[in-house]
Amino acid sequence: MASRLRTGIDVLDRKLGGGLPTGSIVLLSAPPASQAELFLYELTATRGTLWLSLNRSAEAVTDSIENTPTETGNPTVRHIPGEAPLDNTGKLVSALPETSNLIIDPIDVLESQEPPSRFRSFMNDLQNHIFNTNSVAILHALNGRSIPPLRDTTEHFADVVFHLESDLTGDEIDNRLAIPKFRGGRSPTDTIKLNLGEEVAIDTSRDIA
Repeated sequence: MASRLRTGIDVLDRKLGGGLPTGSIVLLSAPPASQAELFLYELTATRGTLWLSLNRSAEAVTDSIENTPTETGNPTVRHIPGEAPLDNTGKLVSALPETSNLIIDPIDVLESQEPPSRFRSFMNDLQNHIFNTNSVAILHALNGRSIPPLRDTTEHFADVVFHLESDLTGDEIDNRLAIPKFRGGRSPTDTIKLNLGEEVAIDTSRDIA
């Protein structure tokens, strides 16, 4: 069995046989208005993390991490400016140390760069570096009203795909996580009902048929 790196979320680690295989690229696809960032916050508590923010400022991301009630680490947060985001992201990725977390938030900005061949080249370089350093890359993808045309490419490169859906049912928000792709092992066949409050936890309330 491949070496595993914990996600920091017990229910996921159990489902994945101990965690994510080292060298994996993980796509976390979720609605922009969801609490998917809790996954990223909890991941920072597991090991050294480089967080590359392509939308929000580094100060805004750091403030969110410091003020979330869940357990977090002390990630290195860098904002990627609007000019040449693929080049700037690639330079920082190339310096990622051994056995680290890399978070790219959101990957949408890079998926929108032209020509498409530059994004594919970036993903190949990312894959090689993550594998060679025994690290894990988490690509936060916004599954909203407008999805970049290269999302299929991202899903194809990804070794693991987490797909979070959030639905308003009556006066409650129903969060379900599916793992349709898992190259490092057996993909769970069922969805996981989650409670995204102060932390990521299993929702133990019963479904009403």
